[in-house]
Amino acid sequence: MTPTRRRYLRWVGGATAGGLACLAGCASTPEGLPGSDGNDSDAGGTRPEGTGGPGVSIVATDGDVDFPVRPSVAVTREAATTDHPPQLRTTLTNTGDERVRVGEGRAVHFEYVSDGDNALVCLPADGEYPAEPDCWRLTDAIATTEEYRTFALDPGESSERLVDLYATPGEDACLPVGEYRFETTVSVVADDAEPRSSAAWGFSVVLE
Repeated sequence: MTPTRRRYLRWVGGATAGGLACLAGCASTPEGLPGSDGNDSDAGGTRPEGTGGPGVSIVATDGDVDFPVRPSVAVTREAATTDHPPQLRTTLTNTGDERVRVGEGRAVHFEYVSDGDNALVCLPADGEYPAEPDCWRLTDAIATTEEYRTFALDPGESSERLVDLYATPGEDACLPVGEYRFETTVSVVADDAEPRSSAAWGFSVVLE
């Protein structure tokens, strides 16, 4: 069973909200994610026919953290269309020789994490959210009941999640162009979920 601690309610994608848009639990780690075979689309290439943009590209990532868990991020769906927003894949890999436990389970994969300007938010790709038709801007902030969850990684094992990019309520554009930085805390924890070591890690994207 996955250890948990601290349960509370928080708003994602805006400081206030007109209603309870989504009450989310913790998602399990999916397998066989699109793009995990290394055949990701080129974010700098020609935009596919029928896409309306903007497109996302990763322009900077932080260095490795100072313990045997290596975060990474890649673009899996570059352009926004009427059917889907841009999409990223986040990965955590245990590069050490011993089994480690990592937390918090969703935040380390940037699920429900906003950029520093609170213009964009990363949401789990398998969810349904209140967004304007043909526009990936949320109409309400999202309330999540967050539990501090952890998961274990054996030596050489990776955990992957897909996250979609949405604009937060109140933005003028459906997906505002510009450069945005996302940052989270990655922690190696004990079996009782008490942190042993933590480090901030992040990346920057450009929408254009």
